[in-house]
Amino acid sequence: MADAIARIIELLPELNKAFFETLLMVGISLLVAIILGLPLGILLYVTDRGLFLENRFIKLLVGIIVNLIRSVPFIILLVFLLPFTDFLVHTTMGPLAASVSLSVAAIPFYARIVESSARDIDKGVIEAAIAAGASPWMIIKDIILPETKPGLISGLTITCISLIGYSAMAGTVGGGGIGDLAIRYGYYRYDDTVMIATVIVLIVLVQFIQYLGDFLAKAVNKR
Repeated sequence: MADAIARIIELLPELNKAFFETLLMVGISLLVAIILGLPLGILLYVTDRGLFLENRFIKLLVGIIVNLIRSVPFIILLVFLLPFTDFLVHTTMGPLAASVSLSVAAIPFYARIVESSARDIDKGVIEAAIAAGASPWMIIKDIILPETKPGLISGLTITCISLIGYSAMAGTVGGGGIGDLAIRYGYYRYDDTVMIATVIVLIVLVQFIQYLGDFLAKAVNKR
């Protein structure tokens, strides 16, 4: 027990660095998911049949692209995007490089959650807004986004937790973060103490994010 504690103390600088690399990867990809995934999810919803911007072609095209990306296992997507990653950030190693593939995975994932949350809106409210002369932008801004706020936050929580798991996977191919630390020290050097420590860190991080997400979703829920 004393040896294990001494080993963890010895690795604290590395563990601290890996933890913040994971936060960097997840933070960047989560921001990209909000910036691109949110409007993409809204687009999937408002172009559906019977909605005010109904467009079968756009709905089909965007839906196919989203489903194609979501159907590819992350580790394969990570390798497939290496040339694009190298072009974008001029490296295929480290947390910044890993955040590229994480972002690509996060965008369609969150978009589908946004679309699903929007489907819970009473269509009568939207029809009433159209009858009152509201523009599409006003309906999105004043009805869809406020009504789906709890679902959007819950979806963001789910996306964030999934990205933590993906970031650990990215560490296996030099992406940095906690996964990289677990592979380099825990797996290759057969150091069970490091493996246990990294698992505990990931569990605590996921529990904190889940609690925070649930708290915020309840706080904005006015129903």
